[in-house]
Amino acid sequence: MTLGEALKEATSRLRQAGVEEPRLEAEILLAAVTGLTRPRLLARLHEPVGAENLRRYFRLVARRSRGYPLQYLTGRQEFMGLTFKVTSDVLIPRGDTEVLVEAVLDRVAGERPWRAADVGTGSGAIAASLAYYLPGAFIYALDISGAALRVAAENARHLGVIDRICFLQGDLLEPLLGLQEVGRYGLDAVVANLPYIPTGELRRLPREVRREPRAALDGGPDGLELYRRLLPQAAALLKPGGLLAVEISPEQVGAMSRLAADLGDYTVEEIIEDYAGRPRCFLARRREEDRPRAGPGEKLFSG
Repeated sequence: MTLGEALKEATSRLRQAGVEEPRLEAEILLAAVTGLTRPRLLARLHEPVGAENLRRYFRLVARRSRGYPLQYLTGRQEFMGLTFKVTSDVLIPRGDTEVLVEAVLDRVAGERPWRAADVGTGSGAIAASLAYYLPGAFIYALDISGAALRVAAENARHLGVIDRICFLQGDLLEPLLGLQEVGRYGLDAVVANLPYIPTGELRRLPREVRREPRAALDGGPDGLELYRRLLPQAAALLKPGGLLAVEISPEQVGAMSRLAADLGDYTVEEIIEDYAGRPRCFLARRREEDRPRAGPGEKLFSG
């Protein structure tokens, strides 16, 4: 069987399975198996496929037909113009989150020293992108999953920014307790794409999304369970005027604004729309009033 014949058969199978872009995905999977770029692949469709590559290819096509995410099959995802490794241990980075990263980048001036926390880092897409595009940045990348942190560290190493990212395992911002430089100087920003899908809506997600880690999707009864805990923690660690930038669903804008207002530590700065024109990113500033900051070892907040 030639590459072209394999591609035609795979396209047909994916179309029958209801994949939206069967030809494109068939090309991507075949390129991943052969190690060719898509342009080189398309220039060599007359060439034969080795037996082992053919078996591997149609195994991937079968898994994709059953709803397994394309990015998990290829092991990679493009984000912010960079290539990230992804596994089934991490949420697949999406374009909505690029909007969040771009909003943060727009608010950082020049190459001055800048410290931020990426909470629930997953693949490390946010942390590594910020470190890559901000030469003066140092990022604390936090996640409760050790497997996710290993993927994030591998991505940071591949992008050459691992020396400016500190990976810490634990619940939300709690790993930063006792870090002398954080307690003394505070953070310039806290950025997060935490789970925000209400538990009751998980079963209605597309089958590909349901294959992603539930812990990276389930935001509790109203989707804001983790953000209710994060906001006071971030307020305790942010410098006055520091930035809180988080991703939410369009339906949660009002609730997030009320959470911030009720806490009294934030001024809402802007709600930014995603590429589809829906409210997606919630940005607020830590109020400028002086507030006692805990020293090393002191408890800044409770769980």
